[in-house]
This record gives sequence, C-alpha cells and structure tokens, in this order.
Amino acid sequence: MSDILRLGVDVGGTNTDAVLLNISKGQVLASAKHPTTPDVTQGIQRAIQSVLDQVPHASDIHAISIGTTHFVNALVERNRARLDRVAVIRLCGPFTHGTPPFVGFPQDLKNLLKGPCFLVSGGLQIDGSEIARLDATEIESACDTIDKEARPSRDIHAVAIISVFAPIDFSFKQEERVASIVHAKLPHLNIVCSKDVAHIGLLERENASILNASLLRYAKKTVTGFQKAARALHLKCPVFITSNDGTLLNCALAAKLPIRTFSSGPTNSMRGAAFLASLQSDISKESALTDIGMLLFVFSLIESNISGSDTPAAACHELCGVLLNFSMPHVTSFGLGGGSLVRQDSHSKQVTIGPDSVGHRITSEARIFNGATLTATDIAVAAGRASIGDVSRVAGLDQSVIDGAQKEIKSMLQNTLDAMKTSAADIPVYLVGGGSILAPDELVGVSRVHRFPHFDVANAVGAAIAQISGTIDSFEDISSTPVSEVRKAMEAKAIARAVASGAAPDRVSIVESEVIPIAYTTGRCRFYVKAAGDWSGNAVPDEIDDADSSSNPSSENTIVPSATTSDAVPGETTSLDSAEAILSYKPRVQDEQWFLSEIDLEWISDGCYVLGCGGGGTTLHYFLGIREMVREGAIIRVVDSGSLAPDALIGWGGALGSPEVCSERLLGNEYNDASAELWAFMGITKPDVLCGLEIGGGNGMINMITAATNNYDIPIVDGDFMGRAYPTWHQTTANVYDESGRAVSLLPCALASGDGNVMIMTKAKRDSDVDAAMRAACIEMGTFVGMASRPIRVKDLGVSMIVNTVSLSWRIGRAIALARKQSNIDQIGQVVVDAVGGSETAKVLFSGKIIDVGRRLYKGHTIGEVIIAAFSADEDVGDDSNKSEAKFNGTLTIPFKNENLFAEHTAPDGQMTMLATVPDLIAVLDAQSGSALGTPQYKYGLRVLVLGITAAPQWTGTQRGLELGGPSAFGFPDIQYTPLGVYCKPRSVIEEFADRT
Repeated sequence: MSDILRLGVDVGGTNTDAVLLNISKGQVLASAKHPTTPDVTQGIQRAIQSVLDQVPHASDIHAISIGTTHFVNALVERNRARLDRVAVIRLCGPFTHGTPPFVGFPQDLKNLLKGPCFLVSGGLQIDGSEIARLDATEIESACDTIDKEARPSRDIHAVAIISVFAPIDFSFKQEERVASIVHAKLPHLNIVCSKDVAHIGLLERENASILNASLLRYAKKTVTGFQKAARALHLKCPVFITSNDGTLLNCALAAKLPIRTFSSGPTNSMRGAAFLASLQSDISKESALTDIGMLLFVFSLIESNISGSDTPAAACHELCGVLLNFSMPHVTSFGLGGGSLVRQDSHSKQVTIGPDSVGHRITSEARIFNGATLTATDIAVAAGRASIGDVSRVAGLDQSVIDGAQKEIKSMLQNTLDAMKTSAADIPVYLVGGGSILAPDELVGVSRVHRFPHFDVANAVGAAIAQISGTIDSFEDISSTPVSEVRKAMEAKAIARAVASGAAPDRVSIVESEVIPIAYTTGRCRFYVKAAGDWSGNAVPDEIDDADSSSNPSSENTIVPSATTSDAVPGETTSLDSAEAILSYKPRVQDEQWFLSEIDLEWISDGCYVLGCGGGGTTLHYFLGIREMVREGAIIRVVDSGSLAPDALIGWGGALGSPEVCSERLLGNEYNDASAELWAFMGITKPDVLCGLEIGGGNGMINMITAATNNYDIPIVDGDFMGRAYPTWHQTTANVYDESGRAVSLLPCALASGDGNVMIMTKAKRDSDVDAAMRAACIEMGTFVGMASRPIRVKDLGVSMIVNTVSLSWRIGRAIALARKQSNIDQIGQVVVDAVGGSETAKVLFSGKIIDVGRRLYKGHTIGEVIIAAFSADEDVGDDSNKSEAKFNGTLTIPFKNENLFAEHTAPDGQMTMLATVPDLIAVLDAQSGSALGTPQYKYGLRVLVLGITAAPQWTGTQRGLELGGPSAFGFPDIQYTPLGVYCKPRSVIEEFADRT
C-alpha cells in the first residue's frame, strides 16, 4: 500500500497551524505554527510552505483539510460587512404563526439579519401527510415582495425556506419545489433549504438556516481563498473544509453550508488529540481529551480509538444567543486557561479562577512576563509545574494562594470531566494545548493524565484525519416491521449517503444509531443514524457556485479586529442585568389586575417548568410566542380568584399531545379553536376569565395566548386545577371534587386539531375514559391538539381551584434569575425553597449526578427511572464551608411517568428511605444553571439538585385526591403517601404589589 499523505491546517484567530501526516503509517512528518495574517490565504501559504520545507521529498499529497473559525466569528462580531439580510419563507399552513421567524434572536442580530418573512401554505404532519398543499401563486407573490424590498438597500442576498417536518419529506419535496419557484423568479439570490442544514425541531432548524443563509456570500469568498492558497503552492490535490462533527466537507458544500464549520475548531483539536494519543500503545477505548489554551478550557469525550468520533451534544444548543440543533460534538467550554485571572478573597481567603482572562495579552500582563496580573500560568510556574518567563516574579507568592488555586483548578477539571463521562468507570485524559501545564497529574475519576508529542498542533492534526459522513434523521413506520429491521434499513441508508459523499465503501461504519419512541403514538419511531468513514480518494465536487458572490472587496479573506467590524443596530432590551435590578423590579398591578411584562413572562416560564415536575413539556416556545405578542402590543391580564363574582364563568383547558410533534409543528390555533367550538356548543359567547388546566409546563402559559387582547381579551385567573403537571386529563382537582366518577365537571369537552378537525365529547362511563378517548383522537389529528373543558361558575368551584399558582411560578422564576445574577447557583435549592414558602413547605431532597436513566413507552406515556449518586468530597464544587446546602450520600432513585413519581434514597449501607411521593412535587434542577429539567433531558453525568414541594390540600386532604394523584394511581399501591411538609398558600403578586394610593 502506498503512503497516504495529508496536509491539515487550522486557521485560528491568533495562529495558523499546519501538519503533514502519513495516514497509512500513523506518522506526523512535520508541523508548523505561524501567526494568522490579515489576509488569511497568506498565512495558510506560509504555514503549509514551512511544513513542505521540512519534508522536501514529499510528493503526491492526498488532500488538504482546513479548519476555520471565520464564519462563526463573523456572527460573534456582528460583522455587517460579512453578513447579509435574509428573507424567510416558512411552509406551515395554519400552524406556528405565534412564533414567527427570528422570534428568539437577540435584538441586535435580528436587526442586522431580518428580511421579509412569509408564513404560507404547506408543511407536513408527523405521519408524512401534508398539512396543506403548496400554493405556487403564494410563493410567487412572496418573491415579488422580496424583490421590491431588496432593490433599495441591495442587502438581501438570500432566501431561507423552511417547511414543517421537512427532514422527513421524501415524497412531496415541498422545500425543493419552493426553491425551484424562487430560483426562477429571483435567480440572483442564494437559496437555503432547511432540510439540508439541520434536523427535527422547527425553530432551531430555521434559526440555523437563517444564519447559514446570511453567511453564503462571505463563505464563497473565503473558501475560494483557501483554494487559491493551495493552488499558489502548486498543490493539485482536493481541498476540504472540516465540519462541526469532525468530518469533511468538499469546498462546494462548505461554501453552501458554512454553518457546519462553526464548531470545527474544538472538534479538530479533540480528534487530533485522539489520533496523537492512538500513536501511544495504551490508549483506552473511552478517553477524555482536553484542549487548554489561553482563553478557554475545552473538554470533549472520545469514545473510539479507531475513528475518534466525538460524543454528540444535546439536541439543542445556543450559539451567539440563538438556539440551534445542527450536528455538533459534545464539547464543554468554560473559562479556565493559561490567562485566567486568579483572585483570593480578603475575608474568606477562598481562591477563585476566572472566568475572565488576559487572553493574548498574557505575554505583557502576567506576572512572570513583568506584568501586574496574577494568572493561572503564574500559579503553574510558582508551583514548579512549568518554567516559563521570570520565575523570580512569583517567588514570593503566598503558599495559600498557590495551594488554593491548584485545588480550584483540580476541582473545575474533575467536575467538568465527570459531567462529560458516559459511564462511571475511570478513563484516561489526554492533554493538548499550551495551557495543559495547568492540569494536575492526578484527577478523581481519571485512570491516567497524559501529555504527548505535537500536542500544540492537535487541531491541525484533527483536520488532517477528518472523515466523510452520512446522516439519517427520520420518522418511520414500525407497525408491520420489527424495529430492528427498520433500524438496519436506516443504517444502510446512512452508509449509502456517506459513500455518495465520497467515503470509501469498505471503510464506512455506523458511529451513532438511536431509536426514539414518540409519545402518544403507536407504530412510529424516530431513527437517528450516522455513518462515517475515510475518504475514498475519488474526485469530489470543487466548483463553487458564483451566483451573487459579490462582497466588499476590502473585507475579502481579511481578518478585521472585532472592535471595528460590528455595525449592528443596537436593539432595546427589557432584561434585568443585575441582582439590584431584579430586587427593585415591581410588576405592574392596577385596579386589581396584573399586566404581564416580558420580565414577568420569562420568570413565569421558568417557574412553570419547575412546577412541571419533569413533565408538562418545555415552556420555551410558549414563552417566545407570548413575548412576541406583548412586543406587538397585546395585553395579558391576571386577576385574583377572590375578585371574581359568584356568577363569573371560568373557561379552562390546554394542549394534549406529543412533545416530538410540538417541537416541530409549533402551536397554531388548536386551543383557541377548541375553546371557541366548545363555547359555541354550550351557547356561551366567551367566559369571564380563563384558567390553566395545569400550572406545570407549557399548559401553565397556553391560556395567556387565548386571553390576550388580540384574541378574546379576557383575564386569566391566578390559579389552576393541578398545582403541578400530571400526565392525564382526569387528574385534575376539578375532578377530585366530582364525586360522580363520570367526569361531569369536565364534560362536555372539545378537541381541535388546529386545521379544521373538531370533536366534542358529552358523556363518559368513567372519568378515565375521557383521557383515553381524547388521546386516541389526538393521534388521528396529528398527535397534538387543543382541548377545552366545560366552563365552571365561580360559585360552583368550592375549593377545587389551587389559587395563586401563576404568582408561585413567577416567584420561582424570579428566585432562579436572582441566584444567577448573584452567582449563587450553588445554593439554588435553598433559594427556591425560600421562594415557595420556606423549609416547612419544601426541601432539598438530594444533590448529585445522574448515573443511570432508563425509558420506555407504555400507552403513550414515557415511563422510566433516573438514578442520582451523591457527590463525593472531591466532587463538591468550591468546597465552601459557608454553604448552607446539606451534604448527601448514597443514591436517589426517581421513577417517572412523564412526571416524577417518587424519590427513594438508598444509603451506603443499603437502607432505603422514601423521601417524597406524588402528589407532592418532585422537581429536578440543573445544578449548574438552576434550570428545571424535563424527563426527556435526563442524561448521564448531569449534576442535579432534587427539590420536594408539599402539594396543595386539594390532593392531600381527601381520599379521592390521593386515589387520583397519589402513588396508587401510578401502579404503586404498596407505597403510602406521607406529607413532605405543610402546604403554604402562595402569596398573590397582585396582593403584594397592588397600588394602594
């Protein structure tokens, strides 16, 4: 076999690295590091030439692979010279209108990128059928509008096309058909189809498509520059660009999909480290690889010593303030590097590291370089771990500072590594990057800490060894074919896709294969499969489409300091940027009505997710939609239940369906339609107020949409009929006090699909039959519907409503926001306990890390359990003796059926104790952010805090309440409910903040 030589290049903001590898022999033949030049092609040429000079007889170079941060930097810097406005055409029919394109963008980026947007006929249901047919006339009309708006400013150069469930559209090909119409009408514009960019999750895929479209002209110029650099050196081999997941893009594809390169820098570093480690004789099957530079510490987990595939990140992640869901590795970054600032508190003597850093100024500001700033590199030199600069400059450093800093660095590394691991077993850590001198030689949970040759150019090595991949993300029918056979078919498709992209057929393997059940459905599953393999060596597309690639000549292939590039329009913000601002904020309460602001909505959203107890669905899309309504002038009012007249009529209900559907087919008029149909059926114009079915999850906010002034203009009442989230409709406090057992208080109820289908149920033999029948209909209506229950007169309520729960969610959200601004997340448990009424009402049940999660579907519900292990002494962050959080031991097991059911502690000696059960609330929070976690988000390694909150007496005060909401209702008749504490009625926001003047 002849030698296979590859050049790898990494173009960073400070340095451009290059390496020459003999892939067939696993050898690093030469490496070089040169400063990145303003004209990047020059820097690339110099780095490559330096490598070639070291190996003068090298010939027949197989390929050049280049990694770059150019495109993501343009977004980070808000660089108007490199970004274009984008027109958006969304194919959605009657759905998703409440969350329009750009809804979640930071205001400055939205001002910079937003072009005309159109929500038109089209889109698919989860079963692959059409929501609505395409209307070519509607698309042509949109094109005319785009053309008119683009002409004066000439800054719209791209159109993004997004269809609901586009990734599974193999038959109708709606996005492709719209692209054809747009190209015929506007041939000078670039076109992006969302299915080419990202996977399931409409808003996140749309966001990624918009960012990608905004970069297309700049991407074409930049990639062309890379090609020119290779040609200038008389290299005739193909040029590839590395992607987020460590695989290769040909130049034509990289110019079309620049967003796929956003995370290529840390990915290349991790994969390069895997390759360098594999040259050693004892690399582990699973290893953690760390790149420590001057600014950030980057942690990634490599699970194969053959391919070096990175563990994938969670489905969604944030970049530049925008939620995205394209493929990225599981990389964790935080502020620990050679330039990180070191401080010691004058009172507690506690030493902290970062997150701020001197960055590239380290050679002038660090003490060892005659500066005045104490950095992590100074600590490494003072501790004898490195000999850099003038050692005498840190000779007199207090030993307590040195010891405290090293202890903090060790704790930061251990905690991050542990959260990244996929099993509890010890694994080796391989270090790369100039800042690797900071890491100690021993870490808990680590079998070996190792540094190896060429660590400083690992990112260029990673670029050189990148592979070709193919991905399938699809919903498939499993009603007549076993899951295992469908999975094999999807894996074969992924392999075929990789081969079609240039991978060698005999060297492709499956690197990821996941089957995801779809709640509330039968006969369908989501399959996510990825295949990867070495490049075959065959010719690849190299020609870049030059349509509308004009750009500012002065910015072509040139790096300009970010301080002078940003020309974004500053947008207004209503966020509170300090703890003092949060403490001084007062909600607007007038005439016994609370008028909700954006801040109120954000806090209510966070609080509702906590009260969801793992279920209820995410509140994010509801929050974004309602915030958009408020920004456009809608008013949403909240009133206390005590202010209502006895004859006042309360409408109530919410959404029913699968989280997989509502993440793609965002909310339309499902609930509004269900409410209107029910009221018409009952001869009601509209009720006097609306009330939430449940305060937990998205249903805690959905009534705000219907109640807003741009819809029915009625208040919502500060209360709900669960006080939490429960998985079934009959588990409501309205039904608790309905002794008939036939759901008289719920019926009639109406179900609406949002696109024309409505069903009304008037009678039931048993209350549980209502939920069963409605869920069956829900599946036929697209697996996500609105459901409205029979309105109730205030005089008929009795004590069935749990009052002030909107206020409670607001207080929980405010507490979380305050803890974040006060850097007090490590005590978030006690902060939330205080917010809900104190230690007699709520408790921190446990804290630790998730070590196991199991899930399955049963009758449409996600059932499983999560196991959490207590932190060891070495794992406690900061080890601050002043913390009020209790120390825990052993493990905690939480079974769940959509929501968390009970929390059972197992002590180190095996003794088991039940800490809390339903109907009391059990919430799991991310210990590092304070955010609530839904059961679909549970995964190994997450550091979590478990809260218990005493349930309302509507559940605990009667035998029927415990029968409907206690352990026996979920199949645990042997578990007896014991109250966690004493219920505390939440204080009304209206009562507290009413204007008494």
